[in-house]
Amino acid sequence: MSKKSENYYLLPDEEDPLRTCQSKNFIPKVMFLAAISRPRFDTQRTEIFSEKIGIFPFVTQEPAKRTSVNRSAGTLETKPITSINKEVIKSFLIEKVLPAIKAKWPRNDLRQPIFIQQDNARTHIGIDDADFCRAATEDGFDIRLMYQLVNSPDLNVLDLGFFHAIQSLQHKEAPTTVDELVNAVVKSFEAFSTVESDKIFLTLQTCMIEIMKAKGSNKYKIPHSKKAVLERCGRLPTRMKCNPTLVQEVLDYLCF
Repeated sequence: MSKKSENYYLLPDEEDPLRTCQSKNFIPKVMFLAAISRPRFDTQRTEIFSEKIGIFPFVTQEPAKRTSVNRSAGTLETKPITSINKEVIKSFLIEKVLPAIKAKWPRNDLRQPIFIQQDNARTHIGIDDADFCRAATEDGFDIRLMYQLVNSPDLNVLDLGFFHAIQSLQHKEAPTTVDELVNAVVKSFEAFSTVESDKIFLTLQTCMIEIMKAKGSNKYKIPHSKKAVLERCGRLPTRMKCNPTLVQEVLDYLCF
């Protein structure tokens, strides 16, 4: 498993690494569906709820058709699902994401609605999909779908920092098969710090405030909040403060 380009830092006496593949345009790729929520801590910053709902690879198990030097015919092989459509997304949501949420969600919040935010990709199902709504309301849960606002990439907490963080951890591995790649990604997902994840959610709130200041535009820069410094001083906020005057200005702007 590889990428089209890789950067290597070598000592003067080290040999250049050798990478071979049949074609750089046909390197196997595996897509993942990740679900996280904001972690929760007590007053002593001890974790009481992990944000990691789960990360699910779009792969399938197929028996090998022919015998090779690596395996005999009939051995189950893990292969990427190359065509991701609405039916695949629906099955993953109902069969994987919903059970994971129901198993891990804090018991004292079962009566509160749980929103799953998805972006506006064409392969995602509608928020009123009958099969999903039926499964989402079983066992006393109230789980709903919602869309990410269009043209607002910073409102996706996964793209805002989570994917880059676990990708940097995954790149420390050197997978050669699909199974090894899946294991490396899952390992990186589980190893990612919940404290760092909490900081990403604070950055998300900062982006929301900046969007309000820009009157809905995405022409803004994400300000540095010095979260690491605040954490060391024990003053890391649980939520970013928003000026009530700004909120009223936005409401007046929307009603104009």
